[in-house]
Amino acid sequence: MKIRNALVAAAGSVGATHLANRLLASQADGFEPFLDGDRGTYRWRGFDVAYTELGDPEADDLLLFHGVSAAASSHEFAAVADRLSETYHVIAPDLPGFGHSDRPPLLYSDSLYTTFVSDAIEELADEPTVVASSLSGAYAAVAATETAVDELVLICPTASTMGDRQVWLRALVRSPVVGQGLFNLLVSKRGLAYFQADHGYYDVENYSPEVHAYEWLTAHQPGARFAPASFVSGFLDPEVDLGETLAEVEASVTLVWGRNAELLPLSRGRALAEEVDAGLVVFDQAKLLPHAEHPEQFVDVVTGAIEAE
Repeated sequence: MKIRNALVAAAGSVGATHLANRLLASQADGFEPFLDGDRGTYRWRGFDVAYTELGDPEADDLLLFHGVSAAASSHEFAAVADRLSETYHVIAPDLPGFGHSDRPPLLYSDSLYTTFVSDAIEELADEPTVVASSLSGAYAAVAATETAVDELVLICPTASTMGDRQVWLRALVRSPVVGQGLFNLLVSKRGLAYFQADHGYYDVENYSPEVHAYEWLTAHQPGARFAPASFVSGFLDPEVDLGETLAEVEASVTLVWGRNAELLPLSRGRALAEEVDAGLVVFDQAKLLPHAEHPEQFVDVVTGAIEAE
């Protein structure tokens, strides 16, 4: 994977790296939540998990679970959260280890996130519609086999991103000086723009300066590298067959895919939809973030105004 290659290729003196790390950390002040709405904290297994709440609390619940990346948070849904709150009571948490949630130096794992998503569905909402992106789509699929959900809307879901698990790579990224320096290279402003243009956005003009700046800030908070260290080394990939898991879900399932996605090509989406008899909505001129590039149409999918294939 390109993320892994970038980490391995990066190098520098320990002294210079340490100074650079301290300078970058000092520039990451002023980190405020990106989504508009009421702020809340969900105490979960020792974590303070931050979430944003929008819309009428008496409306049907809708949970938004962002995907996993080096700079992930609920800001991923900034283009659709307000629109969705016109119909739903929207709850958008930052996963443990990301955004404004706690980021302790744990060995983050797929089981931690699957358990978190399952518990959040049960404790933050009442039989909600669940929207989940990328790896979180797999966590939500597993959770939906055990907890009551009204509907699953999964955006380019996957249970496999980084291949085999690499203990050495996780240890490298977690290391205090060199690991922090490597991570800072990965989440530099140039690095973030590169990865979003490569597989996030079809039209990089849709990657707004505000989102770019926020991703840089969230990736330079204390403890920001620990969850991504498990991600790039393969430890956040759940060891499940996504098709078999979704086949066990009783709720209706809709898959949303970008036609131009290369990292998770549309052929995978079509095969998965056929295997589990799920609906499939394909967005033209979109990669892995169709909800960010085509927010109005995505809201129509969630609310049922656009029907899946």
